[in-house]
Amino acid sequence: MTPSPSLSASRPDLSVGTALPELAVPVTATLVVAGAIATRDFQTVHHDRDAATAGGVPDIFMNILTTNALVNRYVCAWAGLSGRVTRIDIRLGAPCFPGDVLVFSGEVTDCSGDRVRLAVAGRHGRGAHVTGAVELVFSDGEPRTGEPRVREQGEERS
Repeated sequence: MTPSPSLSASRPDLSVGTALPELAVPVTATLVVAGAIATRDFQTVHHDRDAATAGGVPDIFMNILTTNALVNRYVCAWAGLSGRVTRIDIRLGAPCFPGDVLVFSGEVTDCSGDRVRLAVAGRHGRGAHVTGAVELVFSDGEPRTGEPRVREQGEERS
């Protein structure tokens, strides 16, 4: 995967039309199968190439839960540690097969009140794989940047 977009968006700096940086995710058979197994989706079209092709598609394809996770990753990488996703509403389009490069893009569509709404899309060479909207809120104060810190055993949350 290409590096995560590293934009630490603070709530006051956002306005309608603000574009999120693109994120390209190479889709591999391992990603498709691991995503299906991790989400307990044992439909053969997500891990058995012969079953998938017998069903009329050229290869195994990504399930919606893996797609949802990639949308969440994209938005969270952009929002930084101060952002919290509160809603994801997506629709699938063209199937996503191993060998595709899924390119995510997004734009701020509303930033009224304490909520920010984004339009997001993930596209590959055959068109849109996923489109939808994501809502999030930002924590009060300055956004935190950098790697998440693991608390020591017994350490209280701050």
